[in-house]
Amino acid sequence: MAPATRPGVLECGSPLTERLMKNGHRVDSLLKPLAFPIAALWALLAGPAAAQSPSLDELLSAVVQIKTYIAPEGRTVQGLGKERSGSGIVIDQNGLVLTIGYLMVEAYAAEVSSGGRTVPAQVVGYDHETGFGLLRTNEPLKVRPLQFGKSADLNDRDPVLIASFGGAEMAAPAFVVAKREFAGNWEYLLDEAIFTAPPHPAWSGAALISREGKLVGVGSLVVGDATGKAVHFPGNMFVPIDRLPPILGDLIADGRVSGPARPWLGITTDEARGRLFVTRVTPGGPGEKAGIRPGDVIVGVRGAAPSGMADFYRKVWAVGPAGTDIPLDILQGSETRRIPVKSMNRLDHLKLKSSL
Repeated sequence: MAPATRPGVLECGSPLTERLMKNGHRVDSLLKPLAFPIAALWALLAGPAAAQSPSLDELLSAVVQIKTYIAPEGRTVQGLGKERSGSGIVIDQNGLVLTIGYLMVEAYAAEVSSGGRTVPAQVVGYDHETGFGLLRTNEPLKVRPLQFGKSADLNDRDPVLIASFGGAEMAAPAFVVAKREFAGNWEYLLDEAIFTAPPHPAWSGAALISREGKLVGVGSLVVGDATGKAVHFPGNMFVPIDRLPPILGDLIADGRVSGPARPWLGITTDEARGRLFVTRVTPGGPGEKAGIRPGDVIVGVRGAAPSGMADFYRKVWAVGPAGTDIPLDILQGSETRRIPVKSMNRLDHLKLKSSL
């Protein structure tokens, strides 16, 4: 899902993005100075591996533009809008396109553009745990699919290429600055995410390409602290591609991952002053139904105090699968209460089957 605002995470209307866009600059104009020398610069950064990989034009042709249209009743419309656009990555010869899920979740229609050609696409699947989304074009795109690399092989300071749709003008070199845990306040946790710098301003669904010319991550966020060292060091967060192969078959066959889902509470939380505050409760979600309110403080799960947001999620998920009652210890005003929250599968709350 798309992130709610939290310290260190910057959104499309964030101060960082606004600074990048000030004076009417578009994201392509920001990267235009790199357009001419990008091939030579990438060859220098990638070293001998660049000569063994597909040409830069071939790599970038696999990064396409996606546009999606969301039904008015969609649960994510208020936060993400009824029309969304970003990048996607062609990963097979039959038009399968990988993107970041918040661009396409609850879409009833989609289209993919590449090389001046636009074709309709169908929603294939979405996974909340990773954040991946899949589309398939109604007819194959005449581009070379981007092959998977191994995100586990990436190391700090490795050179990478970040590419959004738009060819060389929208590609820029960067470096891996951290591989670390990431907890998002929308009940999202990656045990290890990839962080790069400098930041690319068109991050949504962008391809993270290794020096071998392989896909190693999908763009999710722009962050204010890419290193995780509590310093102002802007960059991007990518979901590692290694998370896709184990679930790809399920997403293609069923649109979702098989097996028990994690319990979802519909609670947005933020850490402040050593406490975990509820900042938003999803309308109609489990938390709201149980009586959780914005301003509440989460002080425990089954009597065990969480050490932070990531620990809170792990404690919740350890109670049981979706549908389990999650006993939360909540400070409301001056009173601490034990509130059981009847959890659910996040996908069952979304409007994935549009009436349009």
